[in-house]
Amino acid sequence: MASAVEQMAANMSWSSFGKATELRQRIFFTIGLLIVYRLGTYIPVPGIDGNALREFMEQATAGLGGVLNMFTGGAISRMGIFALGIMPYISASIIVQLLAAMVPALEQMKKEGEQGRKKLNQWTRYGTVALALFQGYGLAVSLEAGDLATNPGWYFRAATVITLVGGTMFLMWLGEQITARGIGNGISLIIFVGIVAEIPTALAQFFASGRSGALSPAVIVGVIVMVVAVIAFVVFMERSLRKIHIQYPRRQAGMKMYEGGSSHLPIKVNPAGVIPAIFASSLLLLPTTISTFSGSQTGPVMSTILAYFGPGQPLYLVFFAAMIVFFTFFYTFNVSFKTDDVAENLQKQNGFVPGIRPGKKTEEYLDYVVTRVLVLGAAYLTAVCLLPEILRSQFTIPFYFGGTSVLIVVSVSMDTVQQIQSHLLAHQYEDLIEKSQLRGKRRPKKGPARR
Repeated sequence: MASAVEQMAANMSWSSFGKATELRQRIFFTIGLLIVYRLGTYIPVPGIDGNALREFMEQATAGLGGVLNMFTGGAISRMGIFALGIMPYISASIIVQLLAAMVPALEQMKKEGEQGRKKLNQWTRYGTVALALFQGYGLAVSLEAGDLATNPGWYFRAATVITLVGGTMFLMWLGEQITARGIGNGISLIIFVGIVAEIPTALAQFFASGRSGALSPAVIVGVIVMVVAVIAFVVFMERSLRKIHIQYPRRQAGMKMYEGGSSHLPIKVNPAGVIPAIFASSLLLLPTTISTFSGSQTGPVMSTILAYFGPGQPLYLVFFAAMIVFFTFFYTFNVSFKTDDVAENLQKQNGFVPGIRPGKKTEEYLDYVVTRVLVLGAAYLTAVCLLPEILRSQFTIPFYFGGTSVLIVVSVSMDTVQQIQSHLLAHQYEDLIEKSQLRGKRRPKKGPARR
């Protein structure tokens, strides 16, 4: 029999959505800030030669023109004020999370609650500024080396760095505002909108290649079917859980005795999310990115590296798969699902796995279960990320189509829809409480009892 929450979720309709005024305000607020972000991608950095930039980015589709253009929503191809995108903030947050998991002092700070979380967030912002300064200066020097600046020099470098760092900090503020006052995770939605905004252009290039004869109709149909199948597969795997039964004994609070209960500890097949794919692709595309900006100054060592580790090469695919597997296990056990902390929390709450002793034995059991689940999760991530790479190299698809972008789009869509459903459920609960209070107030008072 369905629970009350499931029945309420099944009864959701457009009428219930129309009554949720706060949810509508949050959605409109989110859409408004995302429109501001999209408009900012078209505001160019001062001192850039537009024609030379377009010619340069058309030849850079393998490195920066692919991955970075995907994460910045096309801002880097137009060299807009948001050309760095939100990636410095994401990199800084990942670095702080890894340090908090490995450095005892930071791990203790993380356990201090709200105060410790504020300190870590402040350090993340400082790290974002440092990374944005470094990347902005490197981008300015690269623009000068590629003859893309109209007036090269220190004034151009300073103006470019200030503009790009300011754009990244503004995007970070936009993301925090969306998270606090809008719907969904703001940082994830900014990346999501950037990826989705490039889909129409990519589809136009794809079908134009079919009309020109560069791609056969069978390849076009096959790619479309493959994309639909990959999206369905990602949705299925992201919703898959391994549930561990948890038992709670009877307990006494004051003069009352509470019966013991049971629940489940959910373990996702992919606890690390899209982080392993981002790490692996960023590291492997570093040689291509360096050679893209260095132009004709590429040395023999870099040329050899590119010959073997360029996108689509066999060694590139092997190392890409190996790094995805490594980062999946590393990030899960050190950040997203620390089995020692989970076992300790269960012991503090008097919870236990049936047949397993609390404490060290529970930790060993969780290690065993999570390791087996991660074998499937790492294989799933590797398959989703490698399949588009193989197709792009074999059929010369004229746009960047990566498994990372599919993972981000599907994950963010599912999380946002889930938050909208949670808001609608909360609104329905509030309506039920208000109706019950009104019925209680309208109930007629009973007269005095007759003797």
